[in-house]
Amino acid sequence: MTYLSRRSFLSGSACFASVVVSGCASDKAQIKPVPYSEDPAYISMYGAMPTERFPLPAINLKKVPERFYRQQVDYNTPEKVGTLVVDTQNFYLYLVQENKKAMRYGVGLGRAGFEWSGRARIARKTEWPKWTPPEEMIEREPELEKWSWRNGGMPPGLENPLGARALYIFQGNRDTLYRLHGTAEYWTIGTAVSSGCVRLMNQDIIDLFGRVPVGSPIVVLS
Repeated sequence: MTYLSRRSFLSGSACFASVVVSGCASDKAQIKPVPYSEDPAYISMYGAMPTERFPLPAINLKKVPERFYRQQVDYNTPEKVGTLVVDTQNFYLYLVQENKKAMRYGVGLGRAGFEWSGRARIARKTEWPKWTPPEEMIEREPELEKWSWRNGGMPPGLENPLGARALYIFQGNRDTLYRLHGTAEYWTIGTAVSSGCVRLMNQDIIDLFGRVPVGSPIVVLS
């Protein structure tokens, strides 16, 4: 029988340990987190919606920053459950839920000079709405006259600026002319591009539409 000296055993063990550690480090280095844009859950969430009145294509999530994907988050606020809160500084819309939670959506907001803020309510909801530009917008962009209320507005569809759904914001009985609405230009989420309204990806506005009843309060933070 051949006996290994303690020195040889320890030396061999050290080499074996080194191999094991190296192997673990190598395996660990090969494990890479899956980007949200490739996560099956998000791919499904923002996938095509062929059964819509106007079938919606899938969203290319690589064109939208991950932080603007729909998700439930911790949210400590004095606002009551069911309130919509638009965080204009961070381009988020929160739907306040129970237990200090909220459903958070990424949004696009009005360009500088066209922002609106305050407290109001959702007075009406519409699936695949018409779009009627306000007179002030037509004055700035006369080519929009063809879609004025006098001409019946722009019919619903994938090219309509209000997208798949619209929630109409009123203060008392007065229409503020601002909306929560969908957009096909999902790459603009997280930027200030629209003329005052709060825009969401079409898949997100459809989700929000199903969660928010008429009469829900909304707070747009300045």
